[in-house]
Amino acid sequence: MQAFLEYVVKGLVHHPEAITITPVEREGTTIYELRLHPEDVGKVIGRQGMTINAIRSLLVAGSAKKGLRCSLEIVEDKPAR
Repeated sequence: MQAFLEYVVKGLVHHPEAITITPVEREGTTIYELRLHPEDVGKVIGRQGMTINAIRSLLVAGSAKKGLRCSLEIVEDKPAR
């Protein structure tokens, strides 16, 4: 599922080299933490969250087909002061 996420997200952004996807296991669910270049966050979220919700729907459907439970979160790293 991680390869699927990388493929989809890299097609949407201007800085594909800045993408990192980290799988984290929590309570039987794999949560993919997506880190992006700050300029690309809006592109991945989309208007009213339509794009990120579509990606999440595809992720849930694909993982359920394999008998897995997955979720996607965008992690925005706060700049150090």
